[in-house]
Amino acid sequence: MAGQNATTPRWLNPAEMKAWRRYIIASRRLLEALDYDLDHHELSMADYEVLAQLSDAPERKMRMSELADVAMLSRSRLSHRIKVMEKAGWVKREACPDDKRGYFAVMTAKGWKAIVAAAPDHVDSVRTRFLDHLTKEDQRVLAEIFERVTDSLKENPIEE
Repeated sequence: MAGQNATTPRWLNPAEMKAWRRYIIASRRLLEALDYDLDHHELSMADYEVLAQLSDAPERKMRMSELADVAMLSRSRLSHRIKVMEKAGWVKREACPDDKRGYFAVMTAKGWKAIVAAAPDHVDSVRTRFLDHLTKEDQRVLAEIFERVTDSLKENPIEE
């Protein structure tokens, strides 16, 4: 946005509009389908992402602030998710001994069982709904494109 005349929008041309709309529609439908495919595990995509990040962390434990970043959730949304996930018995919170205001999210044995049960179905869903429609070159190009977009978003973070 920097350097643009604030009164003149840079309207999308037909090719840009087509790319944008196809991305938005496909990404929303894909996330909706992946969410649906996790329903019988009683997990949402947000729950799955939190559990997946915790399952890879040392001692299956992460600082809430770090978890929010890697799980792509705002701190307030993560806090809400963790409350729901605590009620389900998948995670617990622990105070950080070196930071009175900080907390860790810790995966419980029940959370580990939930991710282990859901992972094969989720991976199959990702394959059949997304990866099977892409060539190896498509995968490489998409990874490159979204790395650029992500880097740009990190340079201009959203203020909470």
